[in-house]
Amino acid sequence: MMKVGLLINPIAGMGGSVGLKGTDSAAVLNEAINRGAVPIAPDRTVSALRSAGDLEAYYFYTAGGPMGEDVLKGLVDNMTIVYAPEGDTTDDDTRKAARALVQAGIEVLIFAGGDGTARDILDAIGESISVIGIPSGVKMHSAVFANSPRDAGMLLRRLRVDELPSHLAEVMDIDEEEVGKGRISATLYGYMLTPEDTRHIQPFKLFVSGGSEKEYKEAIAQYMKESMCPDVLYLLGPGTTINALGKKLGIDKTLLGVDIVANGKLVAKDADERTILKALNEWTEARIVISPIGAQGFIFGRGNQQISPRVIRRVGIRNIIVMATPLKMDGIKEMKIDTGDAELDEELRGYGKVIIGYGKQLIATIG
Repeated sequence: MMKVGLLINPIAGMGGSVGLKGTDSAAVLNEAINRGAVPIAPDRTVSALRSAGDLEAYYFYTAGGPMGEDVLKGLVDNMTIVYAPEGDTTDDDTRKAARALVQAGIEVLIFAGGDGTARDILDAIGESISVIGIPSGVKMHSAVFANSPRDAGMLLRRLRVDELPSHLAEVMDIDEEEVGKGRISATLYGYMLTPEDTRHIQPFKLFVSGGSEKEYKEAIAQYMKESMCPDVLYLLGPGTTINALGKKLGIDKTLLGVDIVANGKLVAKDADERTILKALNEWTEARIVISPIGAQGFIFGRGNQQISPRVIRRVGIRNIIVMATPLKMDGIKEMKIDTGDAELDEELRGYGKVIIGYGKQLIATIG
């Protein structure tokens, strides 16, 4: 029986659908709650565990309450609580719980959270044991996260059945101060062990710079600007490629947010899901404009959770526009999706067009 540690950051990802860039502080968490955010990590953890095969083949060690116990007690009988948080959980609880789990003799730690959670776990346990991240945060650039909750469960099952080897993988984090200045700056925070499985684990985000990349972004932005239709609502996702479009339109585009534009004017800045749905009620036609997240290739489910399954269904799958530079697409084997709605993910899979230059398009796989 494999000894598995389970650790959930119960507030991870709550800021996504309401237009915030994470929940790394109490102030941001309170703002997310005030905007109507609800926890997503527990449900994503359940999805992962249900994909892990026979749960009786594992013995789980976890933290009390929302940090693991509440999810496990509805799924398994084999469980030991090694750490009990008091009141609202904090990053210190994450570190303490991670240490307690390793001291309990677990063979692998599976955790639900984002880059901030991965950083806290790294601080606590270093490279002492393999980890599997269930993607549940807003920012997930680290290479310790599975592509989806389902893939996290499948990876755990492969680790048990196939005895996968582990390798050191990057833990990344975004500099929030740089984001405030309009720049994306991710730093290599450190390394943790994770099972070797390129199919189920996401690569770390590739940050590209250089004149040619800038020229491609300018060309894509100009082409998109000229292609935009009157009296159509455009939801502009995050990223530097779409930020170039914002500059072409002369609007104050948020780098990591979703902005709403119509007839060349800003309708709503840094919009959350509620604002987007309200705007969609007021317009007959709409388009979603997105760009893959670096080498990971995610077009939904990483940093743009405001564009929720409800939003995507309202706009329509045929009204999704993807933009990316050739260099970015060269590093992407296939574009990925993780909306949190398995049925919608299946509908989105297949092939899609990507604008890669002025009047130039590429057919890419969506898997």
